[in-house]
Amino acid sequence: MTLGAGSEDDPTTLVVNGTEVLAPASQSLASVLRDQLGLTATKVACGRGECGACTVLVDGRPTMACVTMAGLVRGPVETLEGLADEISDLREEFADRGAFQCGFCTPGQLVHGAALVRQAGRLAEEGDLPCAVRKRLSGNICRCTGYQAITAALCSVVEQRVEARVEKEEIR
Repeated sequence: MTLGAGSEDDPTTLVVNGTEVLAPASQSLASVLRDQLGLTATKVACGRGECGACTVLVDGRPTMACVTMAGLVRGPVETLEGLADEISDLREEFADRGAFQCGFCTPGQLVHGAALVRQAGRLAEEGDLPCAVRKRLSGNICRCTGYQAITAALCSVVEQRVEARVEKEEIR
């Protein structure tokens, strides 16, 4: 990939949670989000894109912000702060099911979960929903919970959203 016109020191324009911002092209997306914009839900743990704590959505796709340079970002960026209202049901399920302990990985899990619940219908069609959820979350590491509660919370929300969509279509 190329940075386009200009050098790495030139600012790049990002759309973060619906707002246009200028950021140094050579900084990591995580650094821009945390240090420049104060969006601290994006955690940096490994700094190598291996743990998922820094997961944000770029153009709707889960992306490791710690290893993504701001100048390479194409498409809107959504952080946990920007997704908060959309995933209130998921946050509630996480809390009700004890899907977090220390909480450090929770923002990345929730952001990745937001991408999954947006695909609720497709995900539910795959058959073994818990297996499909675990497979897609494999890039988000949790050292505390063992994933059962995280998987259960996500499966519950996916099922609820599919059911709500079916009921809405039946009403039409």
